[in-house]
Amino acid sequence: MSDIRVVFMGTPVFACTVLQTLIDEKYNIVAAVTQPDKPVGRHHEIAKTPVHELAEKYGIPAVQPERLREQYDQVLAYEPELIVTCAYGQWVPNEILNYPKYGCVNIHPSLLPKYRGGAPVHHAVWAGDEETGVCLMEMVEKMDAGKIYAVEKVPIGPDDTTYDLNQKLMPASAKLIREKLPEYLAGNLPGTEQDERFYTIARNISKDQEHVRFGRVNVHEAYNHVRALIDWPISYGVIEGKRIRIYKARMQEGLPEGIIPGTLVGFRDGTMEIACLDGIIKVYELQPEGKKRMKAADFANGAGRNLIGKVFD
Repeated sequence: MSDIRVVFMGTPVFACTVLQTLIDEKYNIVAAVTQPDKPVGRHHEIAKTPVHELAEKYGIPAVQPERLREQYDQVLAYEPELIVTCAYGQWVPNEILNYPKYGCVNIHPSLLPKYRGGAPVHHAVWAGDEETGVCLMEMVEKMDAGKIYAVEKVPIGPDDTTYDLNQKLMPASAKLIREKLPEYLAGNLPGTEQDERFYTIARNISKDQEHVRFGRVNVHEAYNHVRALIDWPISYGVIEGKRIRIYKARMQEGLPEGIIPGTLVGFRDGTMEIACLDGIIKVYELQPEGKKRMKAADFANGAGRNLIGKVFD
């Protein structure tokens, strides 16, 4: 394995788990392809992608094309015999897919064909699923539609956020690389075609989808929505024309008689209580518009108390 020329393609922290495992398993990684570094923060300082930082740590050349479809020669210059991807973030053209001797494989965090696309973990939590997983799969031109070579299943707890679930999926991804990638290279994993009748698409979360409309949904729907967007991009409710972002919450079934769904009921036991159709969302940490992130108890001691009895849009 050590003599096979491997190009890795990925961008966020999740992808670093796969790259680190390839490094630890002594694969010959000749380049890491990642999204371009971008300016962040108030001062617009250039921040390297997590994969760029990890590649640099190990002296692996980083390739960062703005448009891979037009700049694929930058990748092919490294003469890859195997390409491994995980959460890269750009469409990979056929010129790359058809080049490596051992093909192109991808680590995808869902139980395909369910949740093809850019936000499979978010959608699994939002749907209230009790199980997901990671697939070692063939890369083809159609998004996440290739053969499945191996699967590692992972349970989703009733209070798991997307952040929590990612912490479970990363070691599962590493396990697939350690245990199944050698079998794939040896030709022992023929793969299984996906059943196109059952595929679903998990599109990236839009700005509008960050808005939770508490008064229109039951408490399970609201809670799944909130926890699906932790730790990014973070959901919010709108009250008195201002947004309140929610960073930590739990749910309580049952709505006391006479309370209008969507109402900020009050503050109790360090939480802000928001009524849904059939229960209460108990918020522990939040960020009022124009303010810093804070505990609900601190919000209660300030502007929050003036919102008791008001209704979220």
